[in-house]
Amino acid sequence: MEMQSGTTLALAPGINLFPSLKPPNKTTAFHQILVLVITFLAYASFHASRKPPSIVKSVLGPRIGSNFTAFASDLSRVVVNSTSDDAGWAPFDGPEGTHRLGELDLAFLSSYSIGMYFAGHIGDRIDLRLFLVFGMMGSGLLTVIFGLGYWFNVHSLVYFVSVQVVCGLFQSIGWPSVVAVVGNWFGKSKRGLIMGIWNSHTSVGNVMGSVIASAVLEYGWGWSFMIPGVLLIFMGGLVFLFLIVRPEDLGFDSLARDVGIDSEGNEADHKVKESEEAGLLQSHSMQNSDSLEAIGFLDAWRLPGVASFAFCLFFSKLVAYTFLYWLPFYIRHTAVAGVHLSHKTAGILSTIFDIGGVFGGISAGFISDKLEARAVTSILFLILSVPALISYRVFGSISTLANVTLMFISGLLVNGPYSLITTAVAADLGTQIRGNSRGLATVTAIIDGTGSVGAALGPLLAGYISSKGWNSVFLMLVASISLASVFLVRPARDEIKDITTSDRKQLP
Repeated sequence: MEMQSGTTLALAPGINLFPSLKPPNKTTAFHQILVLVITFLAYASFHASRKPPSIVKSVLGPRIGSNFTAFASDLSRVVVNSTSDDAGWAPFDGPEGTHRLGELDLAFLSSYSIGMYFAGHIGDRIDLRLFLVFGMMGSGLLTVIFGLGYWFNVHSLVYFVSVQVVCGLFQSIGWPSVVAVVGNWFGKSKRGLIMGIWNSHTSVGNVMGSVIASAVLEYGWGWSFMIPGVLLIFMGGLVFLFLIVRPEDLGFDSLARDVGIDSEGNEADHKVKESEEAGLLQSHSMQNSDSLEAIGFLDAWRLPGVASFAFCLFFSKLVAYTFLYWLPFYIRHTAVAGVHLSHKTAGILSTIFDIGGVFGGISAGFISDKLEARAVTSILFLILSVPALISYRVFGSISTLANVTLMFISGLLVNGPYSLITTAVAADLGTQIRGNSRGLATVTAIIDGTGSVGAALGPLLAGYISSKGWNSVFLMLVASISLASVFLVRPARDEIKDITTSDRKQLP
């Protein structure tokens, strides 16, 4: 089908309803934008389907005023906006309801983190488009099945845990797949900014999922799962039709090396900056230049910087996912200006943290491109997030304005390094072996898989610790942020050394 300027509409390879699209002058700019949009929408849908458990926690769990809420304010001095939903839902409504909810999070996130390692390894060896579609369809279906527990009046912990375990495995397919696809289409130039903008899909998906789940919660918590699940299945169909995994699939040269787009929209080669520590990588790349051979799992761990950033992400993601799964519950059970908010209001208000995360990811990517220092940028955000979290805990209950402002700042600072490490850093490290783009999914899976172990641990600990008081939960978060910073000390030192060395060489 002919378009303006001689372009033609293309579907993914193997979908031959239309001829291939090749924009004027054979530039790849059009396809790069298309890949960004499709993968953005795909992973935003993944995250939208993960948000319902956090939104319905306050409906499923113990009501305000029950014995477990030692952390709550003095209820004789606050107003509680209660509804009939406050009765809870067995088996999550008892005195140990928060423990069961934490275990439910653990079931999903532990299977997700384990599946991540296998997903990256498999993704480097099969068609990423079909693999991603498989993950989206399965995840959407399992989300719907969880919601069906409402209409079928299911009260079995085994049922809910089993669904979450299987859903976590399907969800683990998403991240290594989309990062590998984007890494295939973009070189290292301005990768931090591009991926910072692109990675806002995480926060956009969280906001979308929170708004949808909160909006339909009054009609029954099952709808909070049903609609995001159907949305994810629909997006899987679009990915099947339109996603193109590699430039080579359309006859373009590989962009796995550092190939960018200049100001006129033409391809421009950029010299790859090689680390002095990468002797292993240089010898390997000479043997496998321009090869599509997938890198081994242990070899990927040995790449410079992979272990440091992986363990940093362990603690960063522990913090981010504690907020993801428990922030609406925290807001609901903590009086703001002397008033306990409704389930719906608490869910919608929690989106401010994710909106801050959008700006955090973009700003972290922009700063890291300017400084050419991913670790230094990440440490800066991590250090600043410590006083931000403390301030939110201490002053967030004073007024709605204070709560929103401090929540936004906390989201910006917490999600900045999390976004940077899971995108630009992972892509940088995954393409260190020049010409071997097939190792990108493996490296991405290692980094995000390790981070996901922390993501599984954080919500579980919050479920248990919250019964003793939220001050203890925030202490855990601050300690985790501090440990995340420690793991980046060496990479940051190396970056500063490289920058100072480069500056000296430029002096006359």
